[in-house]
Amino acid sequence: MRLSLTFTHCLEKVFHSRNAPQISQINTLSGLSNEIVSWQGVYCLHPTGNETRRELRYRLEGPLAEYISVRQVQSVPSHFPCYAETDENYLRTEPGLFPDPLAPVTDCRFFAATHYYGSLWLTFTPPSTTVAAGDSPLTLTLSDVATDEVLASATLTLHIVPAVLPPQTLLHTEWLHSDCLADYYRLEVFSPEYWLAVRNFVRSAVNSGVNMLLTPIFTPPLDTAIGGERTTVQLVGVQQSTQGYRFDFQRLAQWVDLAQEEGIEHFEIAPLFTQWGAAHAPKIMVEVEGQLRPLFGWHTDAHAQEYQQFLQALLPALTGWFRDRQLQQRVWFHISDEPTLENIAAYQRASMTLRPLLAGFRTFDALSDYAFYQQGLVETPVAATDHIEPFIENRVPGLWAYYCCVQKTEVANRFFAQPSARNRILGIQLYLYDITGFLHWGFNFYNSGHSREKLDPYAVTDCRNAFPSGDAFVVYPGDNLEPVESLRLRVLHQGLQDMRALQLLESLTDRAAVEALIEQELGMRITFKHYPHQADPLLRLREAVNKRIEALL
Repeated sequence: MRLSLTFTHCLEKVFHSRNAPQISQINTLSGLSNEIVSWQGVYCLHPTGNETRRELRYRLEGPLAEYISVRQVQSVPSHFPCYAETDENYLRTEPGLFPDPLAPVTDCRFFAATHYYGSLWLTFTPPSTTVAAGDSPLTLTLSDVATDEVLASATLTLHIVPAVLPPQTLLHTEWLHSDCLADYYRLEVFSPEYWLAVRNFVRSAVNSGVNMLLTPIFTPPLDTAIGGERTTVQLVGVQQSTQGYRFDFQRLAQWVDLAQEEGIEHFEIAPLFTQWGAAHAPKIMVEVEGQLRPLFGWHTDAHAQEYQQFLQALLPALTGWFRDRQLQQRVWFHISDEPTLENIAAYQRASMTLRPLLAGFRTFDALSDYAFYQQGLVETPVAATDHIEPFIENRVPGLWAYYCCVQKTEVANRFFAQPSARNRILGIQLYLYDITGFLHWGFNFYNSGHSREKLDPYAVTDCRNAFPSGDAFVVYPGDNLEPVESLRLRVLHQGLQDMRALQLLESLTDRAAVEALIEQELGMRITFKHYPHQADPLLRLREAVNKRIEALL
């Protein structure tokens, strides 16, 4: 039995294949003293007979070993990895198995399939105490569990730069769908187990650079078929009587308290009108004469008097509640997600209705057409990255960015089928164009398209051929109500740390010097559509940034 083992960086995707991957071998890596750093150990067992697998044990040795987690990169299927329209910056375009979930390894033991390449994902998470700067060697050893024979080892030097990444200034939301947690784990909504699952997934999001949380005051009217509905997760209790409406914010308080305990700083209120046109109300459960029923929903004209009166009662009470908690500057409202020019009139009516009721609070929405901002319909636009140029050219203040399944060519994204460099480049782009916030709709969406079915995300990764695999979620539901991270989530967070490192270097030099370094190392002027497609320039830039920071300090 022969075992090969090589260290490589975090931007390689090691497919479950007999063919040796063309990877860059590394033996040094650097990071700032409070930075989370990931890399991989690529292995393959070469047996002499017909053995199909073997159980291995890993051992880590080195001064920082206790702060390094080891997870096994597992593969999941994709029936729909990409649209028919692609560009040259895809790894594969055919359905198949793709590396993605980072499965926890119990008792340092894991099974390795023979003949097929796989990888272990190593992550250094600095402790709250100070880590000694300088070089720290680390050795990963793999041995046979049955015989205790050492089969292979690899050594890497982790260099800790004596500097600290500044706090993240980017506002970042990845939509957490608590109904999907209740559905997958079969939990009663608002049970203790439900709240534990929400807490665990919020914690994972915060650890990955998320600081804003989608808050379902009513069940979010997102990706729901017309006439369909999603599991009710409404946080605001509503009663209707002859005297009008009464509101109960007890569950909203529980949500906000939990989120703040885990590090969330901002709250994003789920849209108050349906997606793609603002034509209807979200599903709103209301207690009428002791009976709970959906008083509003697809059957409700969003602009009819009944719903308008409801909003006029709700929003002063809700905004007053937030003001009492001193959250006025930390709460953002949506009107309707992804409006288009075809429904600009309906969106205008919705915007004109809501914004006077939300005075002093911020509103924002994801969109592609500059006309919505130009006509004053959107206070803060969240521009699609493939349509962001006019917003940048017109110097829109406080500009946000987003991408989703539609951003399939030219721009950054995080589909299974795309290289990890295409994921990580986002941090540099956000820095260069001074973007205020980044939004993505899929932290953990485990439904089919339009939420017609509830799915197992390990078996169906493309929402039943609705969205390319990698668009709908970046975490998987694991055991004990804990999330299992994807390698894409780790790479995205590495990109956000790149952004913070560039900000630190700017504070030590100036903006022009940092922009010149980026262009020098990447070999081009970076835009949202023009950037290196290879990993090496991004890694080279980050090492150059670290060296300059260390030299200046």
